[in-house]
Order: sequence, then C-alpha cells, then structure tokens
Amino acid sequence: MADKRHMCLRGLIILCALLTGISGVDDNQVFCSSGEDVRLSCNNALSGCTSTTWNYSNHSETVELIAGGIKTDTERHERLSLGSDCSLNIKKVTKEDYGSYSCRQYVNGQQQDPDARVYLHVLHVSSSSSQSEIRSGSSVTLFCQLYYDYYLVSCVSSVGSEGLEVIWVNQAGVNLQTDSRFQISFSSEQCLSSLTTTLLNEDHNREWRCQVKHRDQLKTSATYTVKYQTPTETKTPSPVTISKSPAAPTQPASVDSTLIPVSSSNSEKKSSQTTAAASTKQVSLSVIWIAVAAALAVLITAVILWVIRRKRADKREGTNDSVEQKDDVTYTEVVTHCKIRAKKNKVHDDDKVTYSSIRGATVRPQDDCSQLYASVNKNHHK
Repeated sequence: MADKRHMCLRGLIILCALLTGISGVDDNQVFCSSGEDVRLSCNNALSGCTSTTWNYSNHSETVELIAGGIKTDTERHERLSLGSDCSLNIKKVTKEDYGSYSCRQYVNGQQQDPDARVYLHVLHVSSSSSQSEIRSGSSVTLFCQLYYDYYLVSCVSSVGSEGLEVIWVNQAGVNLQTDSRFQISFSSEQCLSSLTTTLLNEDHNREWRCQVKHRDQLKTSATYTVKYQTPTETKTPSPVTISKSPAAPTQPASVDSTLIPVSSSNSEKKSSQTTAAASTKQVSLSVIWIAVAAALAVLITAVILWVIRRKRADKREGTNDSVEQKDDVTYTEVVTHCKIRAKKNKVHDDDKVTYSSIRGATVRPQDDCSQLYASVNKNHHK
C-alpha cells in the first residue's frame, strides 16, 4: 500500500511539472562533469541584483548562498560569484554541488514572483584501483555516476520517462557493450554505470569516456585516462665541495677550489630563484672578487716600488750632502812640524807654513791633490 502511495506521489509530481511547462526544459536543468565551471541563470532577476537571493537544497537541508547580492555561504565562498545578470557562477564543481538551486527576489522584505529553480546534475568518474596499482595485465573497474536531482524524481523514473542514459563509449564514440573483454553494468537506483576490463599494453594513456544523454542529446561527458607507472631511476647525488672564502681577498683564489655561496636560514623568506639566475649571480660574484684582488695586487706593487725608489733617492741626496760638507772647509792657518834627520846638521826649528786661503773642491780619485792649493808660501827658519 505504501509503495502504491509513493508511486502515486511521483506521478502527481511529474504531472504537475508537465502542466506547468517546466519538465523537459533545458534552461532549468544543467548537466556538467566534476571539475568544470558552471553558470546557473536567474530568470526572474531584477536590475542591480541587490534584491537577489540564491538558496541551495539537497533534500536534507537548505542553505542560503547569496542574500541581497552578497555571498553568505562560507563553505563555498571562494567558488561562488554573482554575474552581472544575477546568475550564479560556481567554479570547479564537485559531486557534492548537485541539487536544486532557487533564485528569489525580495523588495522591501516582500518576495516578488515565484522562485526561478535550477537543477544541477553532476557526472563523476572514478576507479576502483589507485594509480600505482594500474598496470598492464591488471583488472580495473571504472565507475561513472550521475548525481541527479530533479523534482524529487529518481534516476529510475527519469531513465524510463525522460530518456536519460549513462553510457560508456570508445574513442570513436561507439557505445561499448558487454563482450569477451568488457563487462558493463548499470544501476538505475544510483545512476551508476560500471566498466570492468583487463588492461593491455596498448591501453597506456588511453581515455575511457562516459557520456550522459537526455532524449538522445549529449549533455555532458567525463573521461578517465589510464597511465601505467614506470619505475623511476634513483640518481645518486654527486658530492659537492664547499671552500670557505678568505676574510681579506689579498690574493687571487686558487683555480682548483670551487666557491659555492651558502645562504642562511633567513633566506627561506625569499622566493626561490631559478637555477640559471643563481649560476649567473655566482659567476658575477667570482668576477668581482677576482677584479678586486687584482686591483689590490697592482696597488700594493706600486706602493712598494714607490717606497723603494724614494729610499734610493734619499740615500743619494744624503751622500752628495756629506761630500759637499767635507769640501766646504776653509783653513785660516795650517802649521806642520817636520822632523828631518841629517847626517851632520841638526835643525832645531820646525818649518812653519802659512796658507793664505784654501777651499777644497770635489775630490775625485784621478785628481792630483797638489793642484788644490791656490798659493803656498813657505818660510824656512834655521
């Protein structure tokens, strides 16, 4: 008895939909696959969208998404936006987004016109095996499920009365049927179509496509790409030698040493630069260090040479000064005592020599010292 009442209730709902002209109208039914962006139109919108309110219902609860043109739902806040025509835009749709959406207008707190209702159906494809388990020779089952909600009518009724289909097709678009390789089954209660097969070598990078048709019209499709995982080669990192740079770059760095800049932990705050930029910066720093070291070496060499030349010049000047000081001597009187022994006569008085004026000149080894006197007067005293 309860089943009959339930069937009668469904029939009344479908009949009401047909009488109101809503059933079968594509404007209020939107099909999409998970991950896509979708736009839900508002057919009763007023100008400005300040009076527009969007509500969402999935049988268990009703959630206010937008009120007065402002987003109020915090869970899907980032994925929701209001269009210029008051339409509701949803980014990256998930299977949890399926359900009934109603657009309502309020003016001075009073609802204007009936709700404009939109039903969102989401197609989702998944696999029974994880990506690491998928390989040639393994058995895999792919699931294609349509999350469907239309006037509380189940997928069973829609398949029978609305011509709803969930099918698998090959790359040429031909429907796949159960055969020696494929096993296909469909559950109208869940709007779920499953495909089971044993993978072959040629199935690598193959797309398995699921389609939804409504009254022989393609509404949406979703694909699942099979990728075999190949073992990755483990590379042994080569050792890196880090040499510390000297505190004062007075000498050029050794050619055999490798200078590698090491950043501190504070550099983690900076965005990571590309490898090419880092190597270019390292080369520039090396060139700068070499140039500075070369400049310092040239400067030090020049200073040393200048000091040596300065000392030599000072030494020469000192030598000349000492000679001149010795030459600039004036004698007023020079007395010499000569003791001359004679065989018979003895001279008791010493000879006295008087020089009127003597001025020495620069003496050279080859000059005769006797020529240095201007005049000599010698008096002999017996």
